[in-house]
Amino acid sequence: MGKSFEEVLRRIWEMEFAEEFDTIVAIANGGILPASLLNDRLNIDFQLIKINFRDEVQRPRFEHPRLLEPLAFDPAGRKILLVDDRIKTGSTIVLAKEILASAALIRTFAVNGTADYAVYDEACFRFPWKDTALLRKT
Repeated sequence: MGKSFEEVLRRIWEMEFAEEFDTIVAIANGGILPASLLNDRLNIDFQLIKINFRDEVQRPRFEHPRLLEPLAFDPAGRKILLVDDRIKTGSTIVLAKEILASAALIRTFAVNGTADYAVYDEACFRFPWKDTALLRKT
């Protein structure tokens, strides 16, 4: 059985961070919703980095993750919380960290997977906001 949106939200809201951040960077598209939830809690600068590797059913789309657009901000000197929905192989995060290398600090956040801050680390995880049965009810 999957997690409810309320449970995921509660765990994000209760998470403790050892560092202070001045910027949330969401990996688009999967990181946008969790980054928005974090931004609501932390109320700090919010930016996007458009990297893509997998399609909507988690199959690799490219041989390696790709930066789809140049950054619209300068990461130099920033303390960044880098957010994605899932960290599976880590290749997207590795590319993002390379691109953001001029930042003063980078910590990773994932709703599911291996990250500095992970809400869950489960092999089989269903995101409640991707539940098509729920979407059909609206």
